[in-house]
Amino acid sequence: MYQQEFMQRALALSALALTQPGTEPFGAVVVKDGAIVGEGFNHSVAHSDPTSHGEVEAIRDACRRLGTVDLSGCELYTSCEPCAMCAAAMHIAGIARLYYAASLAQSGQAFEGVTVEARHPIDVEALRAEAGAPLDERRLPAEQKLDGEAVRILAEWAATRRAR
Repeated sequence: MYQQEFMQRALALSALALTQPGTEPFGAVVVKDGAIVGEGFNHSVAHSDPTSHGEVEAIRDACRRLGTVDLSGCELYTSCEPCAMCAAAMHIAGIARLYYAASLAQSGQAFEGVTVEARHPIDVEALRAEAGAPLDERRLPAEQKLDGEAVRILAEWAATRRAR
């Protein structure tokens, strides 16, 4: 159930970008059973890590704090509608509900005229198209190599974890 205090915390994290070099104004919190268990904001430039989005950082923080990769039942509050990468991370982690402030369209309008050098730009529509497309239809060239060896390793790992 939506609680304004959690959205306000996500917005406060977003506002840190106003004073911290190498950050961008995207903050997020993960909530479990009415308590914040993870926080994050965008450090992409500061960490030289294009995956360091607010939502991903909040998920990483929550997983570390809880000692799990399963965030089933948790909610995520974020200052901006998540990109496809963040949405995928939320899905993988098991986030049950999302609350967001600005839409992608609203953030795009706010960033109009900001130079590429001043921010880490993402073509959100291209990202959505790439992420959802079958591998052979993506713009990124890809070739499969040494699949037999990879499958052998996967099967060996899985064999040690099967119920007996």
